[in-house]
Amino acid sequence: MGFLPNLSLVISITGLSLYLLLTSKSRFLLKSMVTKIKRQEWRFKYGKLNYLRARFLKTITIAVIIMAAIIAGNTVSAQVTPSPLPSLKSISVPEPDNLGDFVKDKVAAIKLGKTLFWDIQVGSDGVTACASCHFHAGADNRSKNQIAPGLLRINPDGTENPDAVFNVGGLPNYQLKPGDFPFHSNDVSSSQGIFNSKFVDVTPGNAQDQVTNEPDPVFNVGGVNVRRVEPRNTPTVINSAFNFRNFWDGRAQNIFNGVNPFGLRDPNAAIAKAANPNKLEFVKVSLKNASLASQAVGPPLSSFESSADGRTFQEIGDKFGRIDKRSLSAGKGKKLPRKLAKKLLPLRPLGKQVVHPQDSVLGADSRSPKPGLKDKTYGQLIQDAFKPEWWKSNQLIQVDAEGRRTFVKKPDRSLETNEYTLMEYNFSLFFGLAVQLYESTLIANDTPFDRFLEGKTNALTSEQQQGKQLFEGKAFCIACHVGSELTAASTSNVAKEGRIKRAPFPPNSPEDTGFFNIGVTPTTEDPSLGSKDAFGNPLSEARLAQLGKFQLLLGENPPTFNPPLNPTEFVFADGAFKAPGLRNVELTAPYFHNGGHATLEQVIDFYNQGGNLRLLPPLGLSPEEKQQLVAFLKGLTDERVRYEKAPFDHPQLFVPNGHPSGSSTSVINDGSGKATDSLLEIPAVGKNGGSGTPNFLS
Repeated sequence: MGFLPNLSLVISITGLSLYLLLTSKSRFLLKSMVTKIKRQEWRFKYGKLNYLRARFLKTITIAVIIMAAIIAGNTVSAQVTPSPLPSLKSISVPEPDNLGDFVKDKVAAIKLGKTLFWDIQVGSDGVTACASCHFHAGADNRSKNQIAPGLLRINPDGTENPDAVFNVGGLPNYQLKPGDFPFHSNDVSSSQGIFNSKFVDVTPGNAQDQVTNEPDPVFNVGGVNVRRVEPRNTPTVINSAFNFRNFWDGRAQNIFNGVNPFGLRDPNAAIAKAANPNKLEFVKVSLKNASLASQAVGPPLSSFESSADGRTFQEIGDKFGRIDKRSLSAGKGKKLPRKLAKKLLPLRPLGKQVVHPQDSVLGADSRSPKPGLKDKTYGQLIQDAFKPEWWKSNQLIQVDAEGRRTFVKKPDRSLETNEYTLMEYNFSLFFGLAVQLYESTLIANDTPFDRFLEGKTNALTSEQQQGKQLFEGKAFCIACHVGSELTAASTSNVAKEGRIKRAPFPPNSPEDTGFFNIGVTPTTEDPSLGSKDAFGNPLSEARLAQLGKFQLLLGENPPTFNPPLNPTEFVFADGAFKAPGLRNVELTAPYFHNGGHATLEQVIDFYNQGGNLRLLPPLGLSPEEKQQLVAFLKGLTDERVRYEKAPFDHPQLFVPNGHPSGSSTSVINDGSGKATDSLLEIPAVGKNGGSGTPNFLS
């Protein structure tokens, strides 16, 4: 067979492939996308265009492979099937390479992390834990007093313009109803946290901080403060260990600095280390693949989530830090939670909560039916988990009112509250790494979808398999939800694609990998990745590269762009949010960063119509196809999560669940200007699980 006939065959195959790609419907979609992109002046990402272009490039690649094979005298099929997606069970959980420099016993660190995550004594009020917003499939199913107005709204020039009007329900403490969804306002369905208050001091050994209650201009009913609600929906912590960065806006950096969420962006972040028992020194630390640790140290300092305002000291020279009244960034501008350490270290871990005797991590230390862990203190848990140079010293760190730090010898008296042991001073290091190691065990990888990927073809029903084809094809879900982790924001995908890259369609503007603006709300309602950190630098890594700060603030050289990055060119960042993974999505309503959709059916309708702002081309899904897609998404549920089986078992928890109402427009004053709480008990569950908690609004 000669070269020219073979070339003709290749051209014919290529032409046929292109024709099949650009059917009348595909040509219509492509044309509508180009028109819409021009109309929006390239301000938003288009997953469909990425997908179509990828299919086009794949077609060309297939043709080249066929041509090369024929020329070489080989025969191949015109159908080249890509490598099958592996089960999530085959994907390693990212971990810092230098973790062993800090942790001496990972099992002990996981025990410490689980204890800290679920302990309600962490909060300034002695009621609020990390788990208070992450107790249902790693997310939050509460529906009363869960609305925040548009607090993150900005003006077109970027200046702050918070909206304090409650459009849904009209007032705080509203009980959400199915008919309230989907939202058509800038309100957010999120998680209630702390009352507005000012921190005064801690009483070591007392779960409640000394605080002064402050009138809340937004979260009050009839002048009585209610619990504040975060301005973004609560994402699940399950499988979040795979994310390269965390939080919706990516501010929890991949590098953990031992202090706060901002990694190398904070030039003053440092912890103390004992060079020997009688000599302390300040050191900067850098742990890669530790965005969960960066994330973990934010909420304990947030005046919206669990801390009275000002619970921690400022570091020397932190002139950029400020108290963030709206909690744009949990813990923005704040530093080490040393006061938290001084409070917690003398307390019995989980001292107000029962631990199930068959808890998969804590069962051996359970005092059930009494609350707390037996024969353990937080100090002992830290000593068991971490190397002694981070907690053992004969010196103290003394911090004065101006933030100046001095090493002094331990006195023969009780310590003042501005004098810190090495263990207290480095508490943020222990908190962050321990919680990361615990959350890294919360991996949902035993879903019908994962079993299907392992070759068990009957793991998904026929309807779910049809939905899978839609997910990967017509619905274009894989534009954002790629790989085994089902998110483009995963560590493995960032390693493959690069932290930043050029968009694969003209004008090929720079973008942060894994962040997308799909038109849930206007950009001015929440700029997200388009915002700045506590030090005035863009959260967008592409914009850092434009400013020449990529290596300085991220710790590595930026990728080489072709054409080179222009300091003034447009960057896809404003209104872009991290693409979440989708396992257990059936259980984690409400959806999107604003919590504005209550059901999977509403989510599919959102995409089918091209988003709320019609920035995406419509999908044209039939009612049957919509149900197939929903069925597939339900095939992403790990039943261990639904029924809280190990590793998803947990201690007892009491969560604030709105406030008892005197009437539809009033709450009951507890005598201090705060509304009385309604507390919901989440019973302790052992490794064999239980009945689970109900889904949102079910």
